[in-house]
Amino acid sequence: MRRLVASLLSVLVLLALLAPAALARVGHDGGQGTYGEANDKVVTNAGFILIAAFPLFIFCASMIQWRLDVRKERRKQAAKARAARTDLRGGW
Repeated sequence: MRRLVASLLSVLVLLALLAPAALARVGHDGGQGTYGEANDKVVTNAGFILIAAFPLFIFCASMIQWRLDVRKERRKQAAKARAARTDLRGGW
């Protein structure tokens, strides 16, 4: 727990020290940002990318979860079979 607190504190201090340098950029970009002018075509394409990205992310996460569930069930069955083989509580 001490390491976590120390790490978080050092990261916050580092970010606080780097923030003024990031905000004091030389020159003025006219509010365009790093990509350039945000006209209608750029905004529309970004929207289409988001429309496609969210279902793709949900599909990928669902497939990963499905594979993990299959793996978990196999491990549970193997443990149950292992327990049945080593069960020496037989009767008379």
